[in-house]
Amino acid sequence: MGTVRDILQVKGHAVYSIHPDITVFDALSVLVDKNVGALIVLDNEKVCGIFSERDYARRVIVKGRASKDTLIREIMTENPISVTEEDSIEDCMVKMTEKHIRHLPVIDRQDRLIGMISIGDVVKYIINEQKYIINNLEGYIKGTR
Repeated sequence: MGTVRDILQVKGHAVYSIHPDITVFDALSVLVDKNVGALIVLDNEKVCGIFSERDYARRVIVKGRASKDTLIREIMTENPISVTEEDSIEDCMVKMTEKHIRHLPVIDRQDRLIGMISIGDVVKYIINEQKYIINNLEGYIKGTR
């Protein structure tokens, strides 16, 4: 099985981030504008949290808070679980499943943010890998490989 690096080579390293002192409303606007499910929260270029649609649903809407009056720092998930480019796809699946999370920031050896992967990225990678294996096995059986 592949590594996070394999996903980032296809997906790219673009990460959308926000500052912890913006309002939830403004963060939601970024989510919609970028068509993503989560944003990294950076303070002085350091990852301090992650804000997702799930955070919004559980910590704003259900609690009766106003998104225009609530700051991201009040409701973000602090110290998000992260991975490195060397981590295996299998390790990512285990972390996501055990922790019930859908997004993993990718951090380099100097603790710098270099990307983010989602459960959708992981599933897409696994499906493509399985297709490749199946095609190779079919070719082997048919004698064309």
